[in-house]
Amino acid sequence: MDAVRLIAAGRRALAHSGAAMDIVWEAWQAQALAQGMGHWLAVSGPRELRSEARGLGEAGGRGCGVFHRAALRGERTAPDQPPRAAQLTVVSDVRGSLLGLQDLLGEVGMALVGVACGTDDEGLYWQCMESIDAADESSDRVRALLRRLTAHHHGAA
Repeated sequence: MDAVRLIAAGRRALAHSGAAMDIVWEAWQAQALAQGMGHWLAVSGPRELRSEARGLGEAGGRGCGVFHRAALRGERTAPDQPPRAAQLTVVSDVRGSLLGLQDLLGEVGMALVGVACGTDDEGLYWQCMESIDAADESSDRVRALLRRLTAHHHGAA
């Protein structure tokens, strides 16, 4: 499935998430998608993006790791099914996909702030803080990819 469609599905799912744990699940999904897009771009994307794309894949992987550490502590947020990102087969619109992913990561960060502010569960609060940091790091990597893509486009013109 194309990255643009997966990002749209993630944004819809996040928008319809009401419960804190649903929002945390969607944050994990977004990080898995960042990881998947990073890996796809590093292998199959434009040559000028490949080194930066590896960084996005690594950042997304670290973001997913936040949730796996929570599972090791016995918290109930462990994903028990494959991520939506497992369906990623192509990134046909690189710029559009990166812009969409950046929007999704921003929305995830804001949703996690809401969860963190509304919980009395200290474990969930700190998991949200770590997840917000991970989403910010992934978003920074996306911005770097967009800058590189723009610089290459202007250099080629």
